[in-house]
Amino acid sequence: MGILRTNTLSGIGTDGPVFDGVTRLDTQGYVVPPVGVTSDRTLVGVTTAQGSIRFNTDSQKLEFYAQDQWFEMVIDTPALAVGSNTGAGARGVFGGGIEAGNVNTIEYINVSSTGNATDFGDLVSARDSVNSASSSTRGLFCGGGPSTNIIEYITISSTGNTQDFGDMTRATGHHFTTSNATRALNAGGPETASPSNIIDYVTIASTGNAVDFGDLTIARWGAGGGRSNSTRALFLAGYLSPSTGYNTIDFVTISTLGNAQDFGDALDGQYGSGAGNSSSKIRAFIAGGNSTIGPTPGGNNVIQTVLFMTLGNATDFGDLSRYVRGTGSLSDSTRGVYGGGAPGYMNIIDYFLMSQSGNAVDFGDLSANRAFNPAGLSNGHGGL
Repeated sequence: MGILRTNTLSGIGTDGPVFDGVTRLDTQGYVVPPVGVTSDRTLVGVTTAQGSIRFNTDSQKLEFYAQDQWFEMVIDTPALAVGSNTGAGARGVFGGGIEAGNVNTIEYINVSSTGNATDFGDLVSARDSVNSASSSTRGLFCGGGPSTNIIEYITISSTGNTQDFGDMTRATGHHFTTSNATRALNAGGPETASPSNIIDYVTIASTGNAVDFGDLTIARWGAGGGRSNSTRALFLAGYLSPSTGYNTIDFVTISTLGNAQDFGDALDGQYGSGAGNSSSKIRAFIAGGNSTIGPTPGGNNVIQTVLFMTLGNATDFGDLSRYVRGTGSLSDSTRGVYGGGAPGYMNIIDYFLMSQSGNAVDFGDLSANRAFNPAGLSNGHGGL
């Protein structure tokens, strides 16, 4: 076995030897990447290059550098493991909304495939404007209309009705909810002349009531603009009243406490752009919503995105297959999925690939037409 020892070469620069053009390694063995503890990531006088790869002996995981931070490479895939639906892939769940009236329906899909939703169980009460959060094992449904402070939970890998988790700090619907693997945050709401700026949180693994986290920069309601990766939670756009929209994007660091800070601006002030967490580890997405974007009053088809770690404004990513507001949304870090919505009542489920700009295509259908935030969650979103 031949070894190239870079510390025996000189006159090549601080980054070591540079192999220009296509570099091919013909071996039936293996390649060993740089290996070290977390503190070895930063070399004095050397700027870390985008796409850098190393093995972290503290975490025992490969990691790569992108968007000015290190990310762990995920090599496992959640398994559905229920009945005949045992294939690998994240499970997506939709709950609540309006059909002829408020419903308590919960149904699920395999995010990595396509097809119609299947019955999961029931919420404790029928309501619309619910929002949701999840870890890799537990899903939460928070609040909803008529305004309630209820938080209930499911075990995502099984099926059945929700169980009581605890209470939010106030009764609300049309709010923002998002999570990483540890904490779920609820912010803003309800749809009134004087909405809230409160952010509260719960620890997903343990039942109990929410406690105060901090405040939004602007009091508003949104029903669908909460997104997160493992570090940051974003609250995108929202409304003061049905005639006054904000394009404000706020952010907080989920592991701390404190007030939100300005992140940038959405393309428009809007609400109803996908209750749930439609995100990869790098990007956050909102889609549709009630705004002035698009030709159809009461809904648009625009998919917007921002980069979590780079402050700035949202950009146009692509289009949903329909003009819509009041959808539920979820993701598996590869696909963004949007289901239900208005005007009228829709059972359509769309999806798009989050790694490349483009339009959504058909996924399947909900079991019935569902409007006004059939909230979505999954065990594979970008916050996990």
